[in-house]
Amino acid sequence: MAAQAPGSQREIRRRNLSRVLYAVAEQGPSSRAAVAARLGLTRTAVSTLVDELLGRGLLTEQGPTPPDGGPGRPGTALALTHRGPCGLGAEIGVDHLAVCAVDVRGQVRARGETGSAGRNSEPGVVLARLRRLVDEVAVQACELGLSPAAVAVAVPGLVARGTSTVVHAPNLGWHDTDIAPALAKMGTDTRSAAETGTPTEAAGKPLPLIVDNEANLGALAELWLDSGRVPRDFVHVSAEVGIGAAVVLDGELLRGNRGFAGEIGHMPVRPDGPRCACGGQGCLEQYAGERALLHAAGIAADGPRDAALAALRDRAASGDERALRALEEAGTALGLALAGAVNLLDPRALVLGGVLARFAPWLRPSLERELRERTAAPGALPELLVSGLGADGPLLGAAHAAVRGVLDDPLSYRAGIGG
Repeated sequence: MAAQAPGSQREIRRRNLSRVLYAVAEQGPSSRAAVAARLGLTRTAVSTLVDELLGRGLLTEQGPTPPDGGPGRPGTALALTHRGPCGLGAEIGVDHLAVCAVDVRGQVRARGETGSAGRNSEPGVVLARLRRLVDEVAVQACELGLSPAAVAVAVPGLVARGTSTVVHAPNLGWHDTDIAPALAKMGTDTRSAAETGTPTEAAGKPLPLIVDNEANLGALAELWLDSGRVPRDFVHVSAEVGIGAAVVLDGELLRGNRGFAGEIGHMPVRPDGPRCACGGQGCLEQYAGERALLHAAGIAADGPRDAALAALRDRAASGDERALRALEEAGTALGLALAGAVNLLDPRALVLGGVLARFAPWLRPSLERELRERTAAPGALPELLVSGLGADGPLLGAAHAAVRGVLDDPLSYRAGIGG
C-alpha cells in the first residue's frame, strides 16, 4: 500500500484531537479509558492525543476518577480547561452593543454592554464603539487567565456568504458595509492591555473574524446549547426591532446561495400593507416586529425599550383588549409566514426566540390556528418550542461560534496567555 500523504495524516490527527475534546465536553470529566470507549479508539491512541491536548493547554487533569468496578487502578479525570482559549461574541443591535467571552467549556466568563446610536447610525461610529467594548471584554478575559482565539459578530442584516460585508441592514440603514477594517486587531494584545489597564490598540496578530446574521447565530445557539430539547431540523424565528429566521436541517445551517436564507421578516403577508424599511409592502415585520407590536398596543416605542416591552407584557397579562388584539394579530401574521416555511421545509420544530419568546403565551393561539389551517399536512404539525435563551441567543451563538473554532481544530491553537 502507498504511504499516506502527510496532509492526510495531519487531517486525521486534527479530527481525532477534536473528537477527544468534544467527547470530554459532552461527557464531563472522563478518564482516558472512557474517552477511548466512547470514540472507538485504542487507549494508546487516546493517551497520545490527550498528552498533546494537555500540552496545548486545552485539557487539564483533575485527579482520580471514581472506581467503575473494573480491573486496574482508577484513571485520571480529564476536563476542559477553564483557562486558555475563549471566543469573543459581539452583537450589533439597533439600540445596543453587547460583547461576551465564552471559554471552551461553554461558560460565559466576561461581558459588557452599552447603548448604540440606533437606526441610520454611521457605521464607523458604531464600529469604533464596538471595538472598544470588545477590547474591554478581552482585557477582563485575560485577567481570568483566558486568551481570545477569535471574534464573531452578530448583525441584524444580510451578510454576504464567506465575507465580513453587511450587504443590507435596513433597521440600521447600512448598505455594503465591510466591518472588518474597522475591527482589525481588536482583542489582540490582551497581555499589555491587562497590564496597563487600558483598552488594547492595534498591536499583535489580528484575531480571526466571523460576521453573520443574528438569526443564524441565534439558531446555532439553540442547536448547541439546548440540544436535549431542540431537534436537528427546525426553523428558528426571532424578533427584536426586525424579524429574522434561520433554517437548520440535519444539524447544519441552511445559508442559501448568497448567504441570505431566512429573511422571513420581509416576507409579505399582506401585499397591500404598509411600506417596510426594506422597500417592500406588507412585510411580516410590519405586523409582528417589536415596534409594530408596541404601536398596535398604543405604547410609545421611542422611549426605553425594556420599559415599553414590560408595559406591553403587563397590559396583556391584565387583559387589556388593545394589547391582546395586537398580539393576536401578530400571531396571525406570524402563522401566515411560518405556514409557508412549514409547507416548504417540513421541519420537526419551530423555535420562537427574542421578543417572540417573551410574548409566546399570547402569540401561540392565533399562530397555531394559522398553521393548522394553512399547512398541507395539518395532522403532523411541527412542535412549537419557546427559546430558553431569551434575547441573548445571537450573542451566545456568536461567542460559541468563535470558541468552537478551537474545538473543531485544536491544531490552530497554541497555549498562550493563561494556556
